[in-house]
Amino acid sequence: MVGLANRRMGRSSTIVRTAVCIVGLLSAHPPIRLSAQVGHDPGASPFHDVRRGLMVRVVGGVYGGGRGRFRVGPSHGKTGGLRLEYQASNAVVLTTGIAYAQTDAFYVTAYDDVPRTVGPIDNDLVLADAGLQLSLTGGKSFHGFQPYVGATLGLAHGSSIPADTSLYRFGTKFTYGPEAGVRWYPARRLTLELGGRLVYYKLQYPLSYRIHLIPINAPLTEWTAHPWATVGVAWTF
Repeated sequence: MVGLANRRMGRSSTIVRTAVCIVGLLSAHPPIRLSAQVGHDPGASPFHDVRRGLMVRVVGGVYGGGRGRFRVGPSHGKTGGLRLEYQASNAVVLTTGIAYAQTDAFYVTAYDDVPRTVGPIDNDLVLADAGLQLSLTGGKSFHGFQPYVGATLGLAHGSSIPADTSLYRFGTKFTYGPEAGVRWYPARRLTLELGGRLVYYKLQYPLSYRIHLIPINAPLTEWTAHPWATVGVAWTF
């Protein structure tokens, strides 16, 4: 009887040791599986947080687009300017900027018996705007890049052409338009940007154009669209 009891106790202890080993293996195995199933290692993730703060960007570009049917609207020139950007939330960036455009334009001798179009001659623009951009990758960059879309509202002010006796003046125009671009973050505070936008505004022709150029029942206004390609560099404070 004593031998039988000893054998039973031996089997029981073997079963207990085996169960302990199995529990130990099961408790160790799930973390290994879970660690393999979780996404990127944070150090190897393609997404990186973008530093939030005020960005000061120096911008250059090329301004083009239509001049209107009488070609008196300014266009076709290089631009340079300064822009302030603030990332208000993970996805929203508020912007404001001012730029100088070395454009040119034509003018019309509207009072002549046979009107002539003269030019092009220098006719510079100053463009000021405020806008809202939406980051397509939220508050992060993807492999260092952050694409965005947005829209702007602003003003365009043009210089007068003294030789234009028709009384046409570009004056100050209300502007609006969409924009899109991509930022690259080679360093946490430094960004390079390639962007493009369309600038819309309305030309207002003088009454003198009705003498030979515009029929009495035709409007004296005309909308023009201007593509504007820019490249910029910014520092985040």
